Amino acid sequence: MENQDYKAIIESILFTMGESVELSKIAAAIELDKPETKRLLDELITDYAQSGRGITIIELDGAYQMCTRPEMYEYLIRIARQPKHRALTDVLLETLSIIAYKQPITRVEIEKIRGVSCDHAVNKLLEYNLIQELGRLDAPGKPLLFGTTEEFLRSFGVHSIDELPVLNPDQVEEFRQQAEEEMQVQLNI
Repeated sequence: MENQDYKAIIESILFTMGESVELSKIAAAIELDKPETKRLLDELITDYAQSGRGITIIELDGAYQMCTRPEMYEYLIRIARQPKHRALTDVLLETLSIIAYKQPITRVEIEKIRGVSCDHAVNKLLEYNLIQELGRLDAPGKPLLFGTTEEFLRSFGVHSIDELPVLNPDQVEEFRQQAEEEMQVQLNI
């Protein structure tokens, strides 16, 4: 089989699946090793970018997905109903940040960091598909573990969790002190 044939098969897989597909699964389907399959995927990504097509292939944490180029969104909106805008409140963003940086994490651990109940925030983030259940902690009560999803990566424009900004320890300490001060003010009211 020639490279063009393999590329056609990869396109078919990504188009049909609609979701991201792991490199290892694509390699197994086309019966090539992972490095050769990655090379073909990289060539396809370049081909799409150079030809100015309306679709592209993106990599998300070792998996690949075919999707619309962001520059085309305004034209899609003209033809389709505008998708419902999900508002991420400060509470949701705070909870999501904790999960992103501490995953896998339990609800109790999130509440310990935030200092308040997080049931509503966790449920909303699950509904928005920004977090998912990763399993259960091997501890009494077997609490659920949460982590971020591929939708989180897409929404925040990163390819993997490793691309999240590194937190400065001094800033973390400053935020902790501010939170403690705010808590004291609230308790004294």
